[in-house]
Amino acid sequence: MSEFKPSPRRPSSPVAALDALLAEPAGDPIRRAMWLDELDRRLRPLLPSPLAAHARLANYERGRLVFVVDAPVWRAKLRLLAPELLDAARSIGLAAVEFVVKTSLVSASPPPAPRNTVTMSPAAKEALQAALASLRPGNPGSDGSE
Repeated sequence: MSEFKPSPRRPSSPVAALDALLAEPAGDPIRRAMWLDELDRRLRPLLPSPLAAHARLANYERGRLVFVVDAPVWRAKLRLLAPELLDAARSIGLAAVEFVVKTSLVSASPPPAPRNTVTMSPAAKEALQAALASLRPGNPGSDGSE
């Protein structure tokens, strides 16, 4: 009976982790998601800028190009661009013959990062307002002399 000897550990790196994720067969869905993301990056610049923020390529399979939008108004606007998008998909090697637009309640684009907001206590707010008021012209001490 042989004794189990662990192999020496190599340091982990992001590249090694990605290679492990892409290993067959588990990597197929990840590879497909990366391919769809790249396809979205190639097709989205063809959309007018207001529409591009609300539409995203969701899938391509058996000739069907599927986009998702976050409101019915964007669905109507995107359907008007179907011929141009199908032509663009064909120009990059896809056999696209059908264009589908679906509406989702979730935003097609990631939400913007929240702003850093500062909250003040009432006393701090009052002190800030007093300091700003003292800097206004016409107030005693606003010219630097007291």
